[in-house]
Amino acid sequence: MLLLVLNVLFVLIAISMVALILMQRGSGAAAGSGFGGGASATVFGARGSSSFLSKATKWLAISFFAITLFMAWHATRQAAPAQVQQDLGVMAIPQAPPAEGAGSVPAAPAQQDDAAVPAAPSADQAVPAPPPAATQEDVQTPVDGEPEPAPQEDR
Repeated sequence: MLLLVLNVLFVLIAISMVALILMQRGSGAAAGSGFGGGASATVFGARGSSSFLSKATKWLAISFFAITLFMAWHATRQAAPAQVQQDLGVMAIPQAPPAEGAGSVPAAPAQQDDAAVPAAPSADQAVPAPPPAATQEDVQTPVDGEPEPAPQEDR
């Protein structure tokens, strides 16, 4: 109940702070008073308008921060470290093995023998080089001295 009242008060203070801050004149507003705008300062008195709005804004800000700090302190006091077990979903260790033939999970494939899989070469072993490319001497030329044209591939 206390937090509900504080939340309502918190929102009302925030709205009133915004309204009071927007009603205040900026520092550049004093330059306009020389051209006939000085009469608007007589609503709260000649000197009292800025001090009334400033004081009201100051006390609203103090109460806003006090309520904020109290609600944060109250929330950390209420938050107890709960012993909640985390749901791991698929990664959870099953409590009992599934029944055979249940059809929910297929059986894992049989593992291959390590001797059937060739091992990858280590950094110490030399990797065989690719065969050398054909050279001009490897090309067979006919007896009459002209090379045969390369076979055309059908596209």
